[in-house]
Amino acid sequence: MAARGRGATARRRRAARLKSITAGGCLAGALLVLFWSRVWPYVTAVVVLGGLSAAGWWWWRTDRLLRARDRRWRREEAVRAGHRTLAEVDAMTGTEFEELVAGLCRRDGCTDVRRVGGANDNGADVVARLPDGRSMVIQCKRYKPTSTIASRELRDLLGAKVHFGADLAVFVTTTRFSGPSERFATRHGILAVHRDHLGLWNNGTSLLSLSAVNGRGQGDSRHRARWKQAYGK
Repeated sequence: MAARGRGATARRRRAARLKSITAGGCLAGALLVLFWSRVWPYVTAVVVLGGLSAAGWWWWRTDRLLRARDRRWRREEAVRAGHRTLAEVDAMTGTEFEELVAGLCRRDGCTDVRRVGGANDNGADVVARLPDGRSMVIQCKRYKPTSTIASRELRDLLGAKVHFGADLAVFVTTTRFSGPSERFATRHGILAVHRDHLGLWNNGTSLLSLSAVNGRGQGDSRHRARWKQAYGK
């Protein structure tokens, strides 16, 4: 009984509100008709300003979407053409570097390419499937060219390979690997893409072709000395 009473009260309140709104609308319409000769300039101004505001917002949003699409297209074209220099790569954020690596994978015909880097990335930044169907997990490190990749970072990648159940683990960096870390990579079947190999990959060489020179080609001591001189370390 109490519930029925509350329901009837709620219905009466809704009906009363509806009547009030209807009466208010009728009164506003009557006043508008009655004083139309005086208020029409204001009404017209409100309608025009509202239309202009809506048109301006639509134009701003459309322009923003088109600009974002154009930037994305230019990035993809730069990746496909290999026009990004290593100096430009050095200036990227970590996320932009991961996106570059993902784009290079797509260029090479990889499928199911996803950037998974973040706070809880489980040791991986990009996952993909190679053209031959094998799964791949990639760790990306955009460090200064004078830095060195230590063995512990490669051990983390091995853990990511197990976590994702991947067939191939790839470590991509803008710097070089230490001697022990490079030997660790070759011993455990990790494709170690250091700065020199990244330059080749960025300029059109396929990722899988780099496996033939895995563990080599980091430049001699004079090469590294030039980088130290350029970067102050």
